[in-house]
Amino acid sequence: MSTTREQAPGDRGPESQGAGPDAGLSENDSPAPVVSERVLALSGASGIVPMARDFTRQALYDWDWLPAATAEGRAACEDVLLVVSELVTNACLHAEGPEGLRVSHTAKVLRLEVSDLGSGQPAPRTPHRAGRPGGHGMFIVQRLCLDWGVVRTPGVPGKTVWAELAAPA
Repeated sequence: MSTTREQAPGDRGPESQGAGPDAGLSENDSPAPVVSERVLALSGASGIVPMARDFTRQALYDWDWLPAATAEGRAACEDVLLVVSELVTNACLHAEGPEGLRVSHTAKVLRLEVSDLGSGQPAPRTPHRAGRPGGHGMFIVQRLCLDWGVVRTPGVPGKTVWAELAAPA
């Protein structure tokens, strides 16, 4: 898992702010096209975590991933909602709140992006202590996601924390 790579591999989805569509790709690689995306402004809103989960849940319904036909599909959608909660909560606790949420997908990958104005670097707490309260957010993200990282745009305050999961089938 990467916490510093500025972009996802070419077959995993769209590039985030500050990274061009062909950044890091060889001549034989091409980014997978984004099938659909949704953006939610969160700055100054109240009830941000439930709002972000509801927004993402509605996207999953609109993309026909919910209601899921199988237990595996339901579990994949619950993982997506849990990761959204963790990323948004992390921005609330450590970055003065999130500015926005972007949910997008290709045929293979669902990508979540939470932008904030914070300067900190999210990282799983090491060593992870399962029995202690708090500090589990980025550990959960790391365990559930194919990959995750942080994108910063030079000269612009804040960052975007992204996470990618296998698209629910």
